[in-house]
Order: sequence, then C-alpha cells, then structure tokens
Amino acid sequence: MKEQDEKKLPLGHENEAPYEKGGPARTAVFPSRGRSNISPFFAFIGGWAIRMIGNFGAIAVFFFLAFINIFRSKQIREITNQVYYIGAKSSLIVILVALFTGMVLGLQLFYTLVKFGSVGALGSAISLSLVRELGPVLTAIMIAARAGSAMAAEIGILRNSEQIDALYTMGIDPVRYLISPRIAASIISFPLLTAFFDLVGIIGGYLTGVVLLGTNAGTYFYRVQSSLGMVDIRGGFIKSLVFGAIVSCICCFQGYFCHMRNDGFGARSVGMATVSAVVISCVLILVSDYVVTSFLM
Repeated sequence: MKEQDEKKLPLGHENEAPYEKGGPARTAVFPSRGRSNISPFFAFIGGWAIRMIGNFGAIAVFFFLAFINIFRSKQIREITNQVYYIGAKSSLIVILVALFTGMVLGLQLFYTLVKFGSVGALGSAISLSLVRELGPVLTAIMIAARAGSAMAAEIGILRNSEQIDALYTMGIDPVRYLISPRIAASIISFPLLTAFFDLVGIIGGYLTGVVLLGTNAGTYFYRVQSSLGMVDIRGGFIKSLVFGAIVSCICCFQGYFCHMRNDGFGARSVGMATVSAVVISCVLILVSDYVVTSFLM
C-alpha cells in the first residue's frame, strides 16, 4: 500500500482538495459568514440620506449663486416683470381663498365660542389665526401651485430645448438671467400677497360673524385691533419671506436640472419636475413653518 503525504487542512476546509507539494499554490479560503437581513435596510437608508444631503447642498449653492446675482446691474426690468407675473397675476386666487378662509373661520369659531360664552373674542381668534399661521402658509401654497409650477415648467422647457445652453454659448449666465429675477420677485411678492390675504380674511370673518350671525361689529373690530401686535405681524412677514425664498428656489432648481432626472426625459421630465416642484415646495413650507414658529415664540 502506497503511502501518501497529505497535509491536514484547517478546520472547516476538510472538503477542499489537499495541498500537494510541487503543485500550484492554493488560495486561502475564508469561512463564509451569514448575511444579515438588516444590512440592506440600513444600506437603503444610508444611500437615501446621502442623496438628500447632496441635494440640499446643491440647492443651497444654487440659491446662493442666484441671490448674489440679484444685485447685479440691469435686473430691475426683469424683476418688475416677474413681480407682475408672480404677484399681480396671483392676487385674484389669493383673495378668493382668503375670503372663504375667513368666512369658514368665522363660522366655525362662532359656534365653538358660543359654548363657552366668549363670542366677543371672535375677532381676536380670527385675526390671530390668519396673521400668525394661515395667511403666510396658504398664500405660499397658492403661489406655489400657480406661479411655482409655471416657473418649473418654463425653465424645464428652456433646458430641454437647449436655450439655456445657447445662453452659455453667448456668454450669458443663465442663473443671473433666468433664476435671480424670479427669486427676487418672489421675495417681494410673498409678503405683499400675505398682507392682502390677512386683510381679506378678516373681512371674510366679519361677513360671517357680524353680517350673517349677528355679532356686534364694534366688538369684532375692537378685538381685532387690541389683540394684534407688531410681533404677530412681523412674524407673519418673516414667514412669508422664508416661504418666498423656498418656493422660488425649489421650483427653479427642479426646472433647471430636469434633464438630469432618472424617471423620464423630454416632455416627461418637465412634467415630473413640475410635480416635484409643487410637492416639495408644499412640504417644505409646512416644515419651515414649524421651524420659524419655534424660533419666533
């Protein structure tokens, strides 16, 4: 019986071919480890978080470049045109929403305050609700739905039709020419439309509470005047400025980079960019409303 020299393999590798002298070097094999089911979940969360941080960084740089170009020369005319488009043309829908919001508030609060014998506080409740919260938030959402979607679609079409590339070719900065006037116009228009919303909403509350339900008109306006302070008005205007910057930046960003989307190209990318612009703007309006309110309180 012929003896064979066999080298003993490490524990866990008994089924592998034995190492023979003079043969090719055997590659070390490590024992397999069981893959956890939690790893793909954390990989997905980590990848999503990294993408979100990258997107927010890109938006911040985009806004910074557009904001510093607002103060360049020959911007007044284009800013005026955008104020007319974003502000004046959105005033009708803002006034309509404000009127019925005030009327609904007057109706709801009247029957709520009657239970506690505090109908005289109707003016205070309506004015504070509108000036502090509902005015800035609903105004921003209405403008995002009307003007913000139009901004995203217009800039997206300019991108897909290569007109933005043509501006680069002619030596014109597209951010200064297209984005900066829209951001400046939004920062100007949002506080003005918020003031209109507050005023019309208080009038709507008057129509419901005084004209329809019979509350004393003098008590209503006295409560409005005595309860509103400069702190409340200033807080509402600060929120409107923040919302204006957020809506204009998000909508312009989505349209400007619609050609880089992964969920479509061409006309579909413009449509998806418009949807994303409105949805993200509305979500960030509510998130930033909480953040700003926590700092102002």
